[in-house]
Amino acid sequence: MASASLTGVVPDHVPAGRVVDFDIYNPVGIEEGFQESWTFFQRPEIPEIVWSPYNGGHWIATRGETIRHIFRDPAHFSNEVNLVPRVAGEKMATFPNRLDPPEHGPYRAALDKGLKLQSVRHMDEDIRAIARNLIAPIAPAGECHFTKAYAEVFPVHVFLTLADLPLADTAMLKDIAAQITRPEADSDAEAARLVDEASKAFHAYVNPVLDKRKGGDGTDILSRAINTPVNGEPITRDQALRMITLLLLGGLDTVVNFLGFLMNHLATNPDTVKALVAEPERIPRMVEEFFRRFPVVSIARSIAADVELDGVTMKKGDMIVLPTALHNLDPQANEDPLAVRFDRGSLSHSTFGEGPHRCAGLHLARLEVTVTLQEWLKKIPEFRLASDARPTHHSGLVASVDDVRLEW
Repeated sequence: MASASLTGVVPDHVPAGRVVDFDIYNPVGIEEGFQESWTFFQRPEIPEIVWSPYNGGHWIATRGETIRHIFRDPAHFSNEVNLVPRVAGEKMATFPNRLDPPEHGPYRAALDKGLKLQSVRHMDEDIRAIARNLIAPIAPAGECHFTKAYAEVFPVHVFLTLADLPLADTAMLKDIAAQITRPEADSDAEAARLVDEASKAFHAYVNPVLDKRKGGDGTDILSRAINTPVNGEPITRDQALRMITLLLLGGLDTVVNFLGFLMNHLATNPDTVKALVAEPERIPRMVEEFFRRFPVVSIARSIAADVELDGVTMKKGDMIVLPTALHNLDPQANEDPLAVRFDRGSLSHSTFGEGPHRCAGLHLARLEVTVTLQEWLKKIPEFRLASDARPTHHSGLVASVDDVRLEW
C-alpha cells in the first residue's frame, strides 16, 4: 500500500500510552529492510499490545507468545475480517477462511484435500522438473533478474499446473493477487475499492472454470476442493467460487515474495551458500530457519467479543494485526533473531499462522523452497547481488522485495 490514511481518531477505550506512530504498510525504517523495520517494536518501553491510528485504526500484537495466543483463540479473535483497513478486509470475497470454528472445520477439510503432506510428497518430481526447466537456461547466462526470471514464475507455474490452469494466465493472475495483498492506495476507501475490484476480477476468471469443474470428477486441486461434500451436502456455487479465489490468492503471491527475500539474503551472504553447497542434506532443516527469518505476512483479526489482554480492553469490532515478523524476530522467542543460524537448536515462528486457520499450503511452500535451493545450488553454486541492483522492500498483507538481480 502506497501511503495509508492516518485517521487521527483514537477511541476512548485506547489508553494514550498505547498509541504508536507506525503505519504497517509504510513502516519506519523499511528502506533498511522489511523485516528489520519491525525492530521498532523491540524497544523495552513498547507494550505487548499497542494501537496504530493508521489504516482505520487498529491494535498490533508485538510479542511472539501474544501473537500465538491470539491466533489460537478464534472465540475472541475472529477471522471474519483479516485485513486492515477493515473496510478493505470486508471486501475480501474468499471462503472458508472467513468462517470460525466450528463451522470452519468441515470446509477446511475439503480445502485441504489436495494439500495434505502425503499428497504434496507425490508432487516432488513434477515440482522438481518445473524448477530444473526454469534454471536450465538461466545458469549459462551468468546473470538474471531473479524476481522476474524465477520467483514470479516457479511457484505460480507449480500452482497453475496443480490447478490445471493455463500458464499463459500467470502475469494476469499475479497482478490481481498483488492488488489484494499490496494495494497501491492513498486512503482506506481507495484500498477497499481496489480489493473489491481484485476480488471481482478473480471471480470473473473463476466462473468459467467453475462451470466446467463443479460436479465433475477432476483430480486437480480445485476440483478436489469444490467437489468434496461438506456435512453430506455439496458446497454451493458461491462457496465454490470464493474457495477457488482463496486458493488462487494463496498460491500466487506468498512463496513468490518469500523467494525474493531468501535469494537477496543468500546473494549477500556467500558463507551461508557455501555451507549449503557443501552439505546439501542440511537444506530441508535450513528452509525452516529461512521461513523463520524472512516472514512476509501481516494478517489481522477482528475482535469478536470484548476481551482484556496485557492490561487493555479491546472492544468488539476492533481490529488487531498479527505481524509474523514480530513473532519470528522476537528475541524472547528466538535468540539473536536477525541472524540466520545453522546451529539453531529450536526455533519458534508463526510464518504459516497458528491455530485453526494455519496456512493450508504450508507443505507445498516448504517443498517449493526446498526444491528451489537444491536445484539452484546444483547449477549455480556461487552467486552475488549485481553491483547496480537496488533491492527495494514493500510492506502489505504480504511483503515483497524488488530488483533482486543476481550474477555469477
